[in-house]
Amino acid sequence: MKKGWQTKTLGEICDIERGGSPRPIQDFITTDPNGINWIKIGDATASGKYIYKTEEKIKPEGVKRSRMVYEGDFILSNSMSFGRPYIMKTTGCIHDGWLVLHQPKVDPDYLYHALSSDLVFDQFDRLAAGSTVRNLNIGLAKSVEIPYPPLAEQQRIVGLLDEAFEGLATAKANAEKNLQNARALFESHLQSIFSQRGPGWVDTKLGEVCGFQNGFAFKSNIFKESGEPILRISNIQDGQFDARRLVFFDPKDYRENLDRYKVVKDDLLIAMSGGTTGKIGFNTEDTVFYLNQRVGKFEPSKKLDKRYLYYFLSTKVEENLKISAGSAQPNLSTEQIKSFILPLPAIEEQLRIVCAWDSLQTETQRLARLYERK
Repeated sequence: MKKGWQTKTLGEICDIERGGSPRPIQDFITTDPNGINWIKIGDATASGKYIYKTEEKIKPEGVKRSRMVYEGDFILSNSMSFGRPYIMKTTGCIHDGWLVLHQPKVDPDYLYHALSSDLVFDQFDRLAAGSTVRNLNIGLAKSVEIPYPPLAEQQRIVGLLDEAFEGLATAKANAEKNLQNARALFESHLQSIFSQRGPGWVDTKLGEVCGFQNGFAFKSNIFKESGEPILRISNIQDGQFDARRLVFFDPKDYRENLDRYKVVKDDLLIAMSGGTTGKIGFNTEDTVFYLNQRVGKFEPSKKLDKRYLYYFLSTKVEENLKISAGSAQPNLSTEQIKSFILPLPAIEEQLRIVCAWDSLQTETQRLARLYERK
């Protein structure tokens, strides 16, 4: 501890009270603009350091069963994600999942940084009661200790931390921008290849150079916990296959010959409905899967390279899949997919282009990982 510094508890520097909830809460929620702000964790996580507004309000008669907080007050979540501090920039009521720290005898920004530190969180972590749902009560919160330097030193520390966090925010923004630029460069290169076609390129309907197989309507009420795996639309992600959340079936439950619905390694797949409509990906697993309905697989002829088709569809989703933006459940039909117009060079040119794209994608992914680490 530096000379002139003290250690004080939160109970010594703040008045701490717990929130309260009028019950049943649904009887007190109101859309009246004159209602009282009702502060929930969702309002805090969307705000960062400060809480400026709330999504819901309660009737004024609910105030006497709750706890009012005012601009400048600190509130702490006292259960689940306990100990996270927020500073009020408005007034409102807090429920019993919050503690409020009134009139801190310390620089507010210094207190915010102290409460946000590992030093204080580790104390919250040790003190939090309960093994399943840990929470902080007023007595525990009052016992938490923080370093308490003189006011001038508090303000100097705040200045240093604010400068450091500003630098971190700038570095993060620059890294995110570089990440976006790397991805945009790759997409721009794809677009340029398709827009600046060479000699011998021909616009061809996809169905003329590629077969397409839609999935089988498996009966969900007889899914098994083991057996033959079924590939559903939720398993199709951008560029790859997600092997989680698989379901299974027993071939003995079906009379049909299901061989044409088999998916083997490196098959190119597309989701044809739901929230993942238009997403494409390769099956990267050695396992044989069976296509569920609304999932399709492409079966290119010798005139079409599979990865060339993948890159084309990756960069032309909105334009060529023609998914209705206003539809709650957009979908694609087999006929629509077969009618996609594909700019097609000779197979040798496709392979050359794919080789260049693979190299560029590898470099883009390397840069993306670098910027994500930053």
